[in-house]
Amino acid sequence: MTGLYTADQVRAAEAVVLARTPEGALMQRAATGLATVCLRLAGRAVGLRVTLLVGAGNNGGDALWAGAILARRGAAVTALLLDPDRAHPAGLAALRRAGARVVTAPDAAGSDRADLVLDGITGIGGRGGLRPTAAAAVADAVAGPGLLVAVDVPSGVDADTGAVPGEAFPAQHTVTFGAVKPGLVVGEGRGYAGVVHLVDLGLELGAPSARRFGDPDVAARLPDPGAGDDKYSRGVVGVHAGSATYPGAAVLCTGAALRTRPGLVRYAGTAAEGVRAAWPEAIVTDGRPADAGRVQAWVVGPGAGTDDEARSVLAEVLATELPVLVDADALTLLAASPELAHDRSAPTVLTPHDREFTRFGWELGGDRVGAARSAARDLGVTVLLKGDATVVAGPDGTTFVNGTGTPWLATAGTGDVLSGVVGALLATGLDATEAAAAGAHLHGRAGQLAAAGGPLIASDLLRHLPTAVHLTTGRGGGLGGSGA
Repeated sequence: MTGLYTADQVRAAEAVVLARTPEGALMQRAATGLATVCLRLAGRAVGLRVTLLVGAGNNGGDALWAGAILARRGAAVTALLLDPDRAHPAGLAALRRAGARVVTAPDAAGSDRADLVLDGITGIGGRGGLRPTAAAAVADAVAGPGLLVAVDVPSGVDADTGAVPGEAFPAQHTVTFGAVKPGLVVGEGRGYAGVVHLVDLGLELGAPSARRFGDPDVAARLPDPGAGDDKYSRGVVGVHAGSATYPGAAVLCTGAALRTRPGLVRYAGTAAEGVRAAWPEAIVTDGRPADAGRVQAWVVGPGAGTDDEARSVLAEVLATELPVLVDADALTLLAASPELAHDRSAPTVLTPHDREFTRFGWELGGDRVGAARSAARDLGVTVLLKGDATVVAGPDGTTFVNGTGTPWLATAGTGDVLSGVVGALLATGLDATEAAAAGAHLHGRAGQLAAAGGPLIASDLLRHLPTAVHLTTGRGGGLGGSGA
């Protein structure tokens, strides 16, 4: 599991190391790691044309020290000092000793001809977009053929939130120090960070601000059935979705629940005929949730409408003592009557996209992690905020940022699939916030598989879910438990 740490958390951990190590040792450790990654990416040192974009402070110092290492290895290094009077003195001296060029005029930097451009303009404390001179230097670099590598965090990207309020450095790779910062994996910042490489500085970090599941973490939450299991002990999920006129959401949601290995899936709703035809494995009822039989979690809302009947069903499900996932149309209804979820003792998971999120009166802004946390705390629920990097926040502040997926998932029906996946995990008894995070991970994995050949449709995810489960767990898939 990858921990995500804010700039303040990293600074506090660095302060401990700085107090017990020789001056400059931590920076040189970071610069060595940075130079090592750059050499691996470039594949050579001798003759490599490198431009350093150097701002004030320690981030610029990291770039200068790394440039000195590259120059000593045979690279032709030029440093553009964007704030000459505030350039890191020791780093600048080391760079000059290594024989590198130092310039202060952007047109002398050669950014448009470099093989490698290092962004050391601003660090984790940077706020706001790039200043005009820095933005012009970045534009020159982008116009050239060079590999674009950010030092710690791309300049212009907020390290904590991923907000990009102005011009920023569009890195293809980011070499970050000590810990992965949230802004590298969420919000607009994710698109500017490229591939993230972590250089371990030996920091003693406490509890992370947020976490990101890897395959082993999800696998640990998807145990294989034991010899004594049957379909009831493996989790029974109920689905109320779709309608007779629009059965697609019901078919997708039910199919996704089945493919996520619960013991049993029960469907209740007016799309019963379509669900029965598509999924003979499900137990289908043409009625209300109360008619479905015993379940251990409910999914309600996808394609179910927003009329009085739909609101009555939502109220009925939320009045139970069972975990409930609320999606799509049911989110619209809940936004108008949030009291239906506010006082629940059982877990509730909301799965809004941005527009559904703001219907509750919650502000999104540039801090998606903070917005999801605030909403979860406000309503006492788990919020799965869909997006390029889905954020999951629990009512206690526990937060996950999903690390799988593809932009091709931005198509109709994929949210219905996600709801079915998470609902199935809720039915196994998994903690609601972890179920939502694990479900987002599996959904993203299936999307990556489905998009390998290009555009996808939601039904493609159903075909790839068993493979996604297999790849994540290293074990075979299947539709249910071992008993009848």
